[in-house]
Amino acid sequence: MDSLILSIKNIFHNSTDLVVREVSWKDGSALVCFYNTITESGEVNRQIEILRHRSIADLPDWGNTAASSVEAFSQSKLVENVTNGFVAIFFPYPNLLLTITMPSFETRSTQEPSNELVIRGKHEGFVESVDKNISLIRKSLGVPDLVVQDLRLGEDTNTKVTYVYIESIADPEVIKEVETRLEHIHASKIMGLGQIEDYLEDSVWTPFPQWLTTERPDRVVANILEGKVAVFMNHSPAALVAPVTFFSFYESPDDFNGRVLVGSFFRLLRIISFFIAVFLPAFYIALTGFHPEILPYELSKKVKLAVEFIPYRPMVEALIVELFIEVIREATIRLPAPIGPTIGIVGGLVIGDAIVNAGLVSNLMVIVVAMTAISSFVVPNVEMNTTVRILRFPFMLAASFFGFFGIAIGTLILFIHMMNQSSLNQPYLSPVIPFDPSRFKNVFFRLPYFKSRKQQQTFTHGAPKQKGGGKT
Repeated sequence: MDSLILSIKNIFHNSTDLVVREVSWKDGSALVCFYNTITESGEVNRQIEILRHRSIADLPDWGNTAASSVEAFSQSKLVENVTNGFVAIFFPYPNLLLTITMPSFETRSTQEPSNELVIRGKHEGFVESVDKNISLIRKSLGVPDLVVQDLRLGEDTNTKVTYVYIESIADPEVIKEVETRLEHIHASKIMGLGQIEDYLEDSVWTPFPQWLTTERPDRVVANILEGKVAVFMNHSPAALVAPVTFFSFYESPDDFNGRVLVGSFFRLLRIISFFIAVFLPAFYIALTGFHPEILPYELSKKVKLAVEFIPYRPMVEALIVELFIEVIREATIRLPAPIGPTIGIVGGLVIGDAIVNAGLVSNLMVIVVAMTAISSFVVPNVEMNTTVRILRFPFMLAASFFGFFGIAIGTLILFIHMMNQSSLNQPYLSPVIPFDPSRFKNVFFRLPYFKSRKQQQTFTHGAPKQKGGGKT
């Protein structure tokens, strides 16, 4: 047994948190192997005391239960089971491996994600345990055809990835596409959900997210009921959901938890905020630099007085303020919570007022950029919020060279680009392009529940497909 213990320790590179010890059984002996850093030693000892009085000869009979399994011993199975928090008991004779599922150390309790707060609805979020996250989904969906599939990714990390869907609702072609893309992930290390998202996206050369990232169980449940697929990764408190459209990123659980008119108003407000956040600085640059005659006379005079003593063009002025706002925003995120709001106040008020008084930028430019920043915050999804922040810079550049003509050309290019995007081969601008009135429910406005006999299923069998799909 000593040589076997030494061999097993060598397999795990003599890690100090690895426990390998010999245990006397009723009619023989066995080697117990587990990591004491991810498995509770006390519970392991209690389980062994219960099992060690049973016969090894009858191991296949009593070893295969809901919490344990018996299989032929192999080094790969031993490594896989131990590294994933199980207790592996090796019986040299008859060369069998008993794997026992043990309670692991407690993870943090579920709490509402700070970047997806709601006024009404569930106040719970995912945690870093994929099993606990799946349990939150199952508690909300009491259906027998909720399918949960696991696989392992990463040659070095052996990361557990799980995808979930409802078989009777989801499109089989979508499920097959997800499975194919997951199986084609060949990476030595899988460190985060964003890395998996890169492999699953239809195109990486776009600022628009093609998978919806969320930490809210109720949002995942709502999307699964529409025929979509959710992908989870162990040690990540979030899920990826697809297929999605551009409009999916402007929905919020509050839309469905409040009154119909209120939910419709705020959803429309979010879509309008997208255009304000992307185009407002460019419009200001075009008006002040190329087309001041469009403004009413009194307003034109005020604009002229505001920018009269600014020593550079509106584009440079806009860039200064925009970059200043982005630096403040990034600093607020990275600093500790008690200090972050203070930096925002100091940066936004004190420094902002100072650069205006110094004549570096005009009051109007500060107002425009402030409205732009606030409008971008209205977007309820972090990834789309980042996209909006990036998009306004190309439009500002186009407006500084060609005025409204540059904005029009930029808008056309953006529209064509969005038309060519897809999510799991589903059109990104659906149901607008391709135009499908039957799928307009709950896109721009929230309809009353009683208006529809059946829950909306956006990506079920027969949904339109994007031609020539695949990763680009």
